[in-house]
Amino acid sequence: MSQSHEPAPATTAPASSRMAAGTRSTLLGAMFLMATSAIGPGFITQTTTFTVQLGAAFAFAIAVSIVLDIALQLNVWRVIGVSGRRAQELGNLVFPGLGWVMAAFLLIGGLVFNIGNVAGAGLGTDAMLGLDPRIGGAISAVIAIGIFLSRKAGVAVDRIVVVLGLVMIVLTAYIAITSGPPVGQALRNVVLPEEVSFLAITTLVGGTIGGYIVYAGAHRLLDSGITGREHVRDITRGSITGIVITGIMRVVLFLAILGVVAGGADLGTENQAANAFQAAAGEVGLRVFGIVLWAAAITSVIGASYTTVSFVTSRTRTSDRTRTMLVVGFIAVTTLAFLLLGAAPTTLLVFAGAFNGLLLPIGIAVILWVATRRSDLLNGYRYPRWLLVVGWAAWLLTLYLAVNSIRPVIALFS
Repeated sequence: MSQSHEPAPATTAPASSRMAAGTRSTLLGAMFLMATSAIGPGFITQTTTFTVQLGAAFAFAIAVSIVLDIALQLNVWRVIGVSGRRAQELGNLVFPGLGWVMAAFLLIGGLVFNIGNVAGAGLGTDAMLGLDPRIGGAISAVIAIGIFLSRKAGVAVDRIVVVLGLVMIVLTAYIAITSGPPVGQALRNVVLPEEVSFLAITTLVGGTIGGYIVYAGAHRLLDSGITGREHVRDITRGSITGIVITGIMRVVLFLAILGVVAGGADLGTENQAANAFQAAAGEVGLRVFGIVLWAAAITSVIGASYTTVSFVTSRTRTSDRTRTMLVVGFIAVTTLAFLLLGAAPTTLLVFAGAFNGLLLPIGIAVILWVATRRSDLLNGYRYPRWLLVVGWAAWLLTLYLAVNSIRPVIALFS
């Protein structure tokens, strides 16, 4: 084919611009994959429960947890992104076999919690459409499988999590406006809390970056080729923004529930979040809750499945087809378990929570050890000392979370 020497049309974007646009799109997808993985059915339940218990004082716990989440995620994303290695690969390089221990913990926790995610999607379709939860859960799982089987699965995942993440925030913000929360009182409690709940703070941190969640976006960046020292700025911006997105959703959900509670509504003891949405906006509120719960659940199905498989496969030695089939199999197995059990049994959830709680301090320790002692794995990158200090300080909190996650297991056998 002959080459034309005519100037390119004015509408043709330079290659560098297209690459920059691709990087921004991938970065946005990684941010929302992490954020929507955190915003699952448990996220909604936790936020509602603590808002009912603490009222406006819960604002302080949210603010502190966001700061701690940023400190930990900054380190995780930067080390994984600069080294170009997944968390379990770094674990095996720090101590032979440690990475596979991390993968085992994550796999066990991911399997059980994904049953809960599918169950949440079923409950969402029930509130949204009046559909039987088992049918709704199965349909939702098929949708998730279809996304991974699409010709451009990576792009599809990025776009789906961004769209559904924005839908959740916008709809919850609508309920927050409708419920008329005491915003001034909440703002005062950010700096002068009427009550400080360390339990609430640690629970929020564990729920936001515990288990697979903290690795979801970082592993997505690796698979998209955004690695190395030259991408430190992108990696840093992405890690912070992912937590901020999660924080925004937490804040608007908190305000939505707070407005209803401050108005004197009795939310009962079961399904408090649904009752709050309905109290704020009637039948429309209940349908909105269904959409928000379904979106939270299906994005968590996507995030949990993708990240769990990334822990048991190799970025360089596992083919895309094999990874896709493993993700599809993971979703199918957890969906079948949901259909047979109806939900993840409480005992299994307790054990899964313990595994996730143990994974957090181990994984963070691996990341910080690489940053502190294994500069050879960071390709000559000079790691900021202030970030190490902040990271090790926040790591102490993960030890507390680990102890708390083991206590329910001990109680089962006592």
